[in-house]
Amino acid sequence: MSLRYVGVPKLKALQRPLQQKVESDDGESRVPRKAICYDPERLAQALGATPKKNQFGEYLSVRCWCATPPRYSPDNRAVRLLSPDGPESVADPEKWLFLDTETTGLAGGSGTYAFLIGVAWWEGGGLEIEQFFLREYCEERSLLFALRERIAEHPVLVTFNGKSFDWPLLETRFRMSRKIAVPSLEAHLDFLHPARNLWRLRLGSVRLSELERHVLGWDRGEDVFSGLIPQIYSDYVRGGSPERLVPVFHHNQMDLRGLAALSTRILSLLSNAETEGQDGLELFGVSRICEKRGEHVRARNLYQQSIASSLPAEADRVARRSLAKLAKRAGDVDLACALWKEALGNSRQGYDAYEQLAIHYEHKVRDPEQARQIVQQAIDELCRASRAGEITPGAYREIKGKFDRRMLRLERKPQRRLLYARQA
Repeated sequence: MSLRYVGVPKLKALQRPLQQKVESDDGESRVPRKAICYDPERLAQALGATPKKNQFGEYLSVRCWCATPPRYSPDNRAVRLLSPDGPESVADPEKWLFLDTETTGLAGGSGTYAFLIGVAWWEGGGLEIEQFFLREYCEERSLLFALRERIAEHPVLVTFNGKSFDWPLLETRFRMSRKIAVPSLEAHLDFLHPARNLWRLRLGSVRLSELERHVLGWDRGEDVFSGLIPQIYSDYVRGGSPERLVPVFHHNQMDLRGLAALSTRILSLLSNAETEGQDGLELFGVSRICEKRGEHVRARNLYQQSIASSLPAEADRVARRSLAKLAKRAGDVDLACALWKEALGNSRQGYDAYEQLAIHYEHKVRDPEQARQIVQQAIDELCRASRAGEITPGAYREIKGKFDRRMLRLERKPQRRLLYARQA
């Protein structure tokens, strides 16, 4: 197999270094021998890869099949929480294409290339994985065309942070190819934001490897650090050992397996959140997803279940605030007021509760004096928290300014009524 650069502009970072001639002892100029020579067969053997060819040229393909995670058929209602406006195909797992890329840089932009594109789909009860590898810059079009063919077969893209990084990067590469149109997706499911709603409060980090360990109970074992991957590829294109790429391929395969398993876990939670014995923080996360998608009745029930499960303090305050808002919207004023009164205090939710109670007494109960007393309590709490150093100066000024304006309006109300009575 002969690899050539023919009429294609090359990035400096992707060019193999020019060999410089040195003068030997006998006065002749010679090219020093490199320790490692570029050997396509050695690369394919190291990766277990197969050279493939299409109308744009050659590329390397690595394929494998995994029994875990097993194929999963999601509940349509759960999928609609993530893609409410998607077509019917979004709920058909046969149309899904899991995607993850390894790139020459982590910042994105037109100068960043996806040198390894990993895709996977459900097949034979498990997960079929295929990886396209960019050996030389001139092979990019053949890689993109191969990806386009896979997307035509499975037009629902499934990613983890792919809406913000992987897919915009690939769209840029398709456009810059000037030969291959950007594939048309029927839908795009991204599981980063649902994962944040469900597990960020507990884990802090929602990196895929962390979710595998703490949510799925998987241990990857030895894995290459993702921040080193661009440098490993850069070393390879400068003549480095192809064996160093093997952990990169393994890392990409693990990401695809983790993404498929995580999608199963999230959609299972969204389908069966009402089942007894569910984790309180996971219930809280599902509640937030339902609220954002307008499923207010279900969100309200799940918030109540999560509060009953003894949430951590911060999550409990947020859950009660959201439940009070939904109760107010549904006309359950008694529940809303009870929740607001329980939440009063020095916190964002506490000051929101003061404000909501003041609004209730002023506009619903028509008792401006009671509303004024609530506002005064809020101001007193703010001053106490400020003296104790429990609130930042910026937050103090912002919140106090809001309550001062409300207090001024409430104090003017009796004067306005007296003025109106005299005019009558």
